[in-house]
Amino acid sequence: MDAAWYLWLKALHIIAVVAWMAGMLYLPRMFVYHAGVSKGTPQAALFEVMEYRLQRYIMLPALLVTWASGLALAIQGAWLRAGWLHSKLFLVLLLTGVHGYLALERKRLADGTSEHDAKFFRILNEVPTLLLIGIVVLVVVKPF
Repeated sequence: MDAAWYLWLKALHIIAVVAWMAGMLYLPRMFVYHAGVSKGTPQAALFEVMEYRLQRYIMLPALLVTWASGLALAIQGAWLRAGWLHSKLFLVLLLTGVHGYLALERKRLADGTSEHDAKFFRILNEVPTLLLIGIVVLVVVKPF
């Protein structure tokens, strides 16, 4: 792959990461408000539609493009043996797990079976931020 295509792939990766992270930061914030309304109300119905569309049409495609473009960059850039990349991939796996947990909680909120309150979702809202900080530091600083 020539240098120009590598840069286009990197741009695609960054765009996908930004879209994914926007959803990862916004969805739990919506959960904070959703947890405060009663099931069956117009407000709950609106949250259910908004959460579903965000998760299904923005977050999931962005996650898939992030993974595909990131792995392609790692292969093309010959980073597969770099220690920082292993650590980054571990954090990205954790972030992907949080994504899956958010999808599960979205379904539970829609079904009225979530056992969590707004305070829980406020705390959960910080987890993607902390993982993002670690990922960015590893990519930029490459400490090992």
